[in-house]
Amino acid sequence: MELRQLFPRFDEELLTHLEKVAQEVSFEEGDLLMRPGQYFKSSMVILNGRVKLYREGSNGEEFFLYYLEPGQACALSMICAAKNEESEIKAVAVTPVKALVIPLHHMDSLMRDYRNWYYFVLENYRHRFQELLHVIDQIAFHSMDEKLVLYLKRQFDTFGPVLQITHQQIADDLNSSREVISRLIKKLEQQKKIAAGRNEIKNISI
Repeated sequence: MELRQLFPRFDEELLTHLEKVAQEVSFEEGDLLMRPGQYFKSSMVILNGRVKLYREGSNGEEFFLYYLEPGQACALSMICAAKNEESEIKAVAVTPVKALVIPLHHMDSLMRDYRNWYYFVLENYRHRFQELLHVIDQIAFHSMDEKLVLYLKRQFDTFGPVLQITHQQIADDLNSSREVISRLIKKLEQQKKIAAGRNEIKNISI
């Protein structure tokens, strides 16, 4: 039933096939789902919960890329799996997560035999590409205070008008320092764009 609710465009034949070849797995908050250097033996579709993806630098620094939500799949993992390449990203469960794991050897037949799956994969590629363009724009064309505002907008769009988040978490996601982020958050408070409390940020006019 969960598959049918998440993927109303999937026809009954495809849904039945997925139920046959795929397996449901569960992760706890904080579990590592994907790490740099990992080879994939399967692809994963999120059924419940939220996954956060990072790009990891050579010195261990991390930069936030995007979230995976229910009904979404990681297009990068699909590409790496199909080409037998190592992952270059890190994925962490930020809530308890339930996912559908599809063994790699079924991916070619799914793409070939089920048009709705083919469109689903293309849509995931398109959506993830837009997310990555957003990240590139953020890095290339904006100062850190602009990056912070864009980051907060994305977070508010995802989680709602009140964020439970620390300055250190934001600094980690933006590959900055806690001191810089705290100073910029104070500036946004003075401009009456946000209200910040202990481990909490409320949207006022961002």
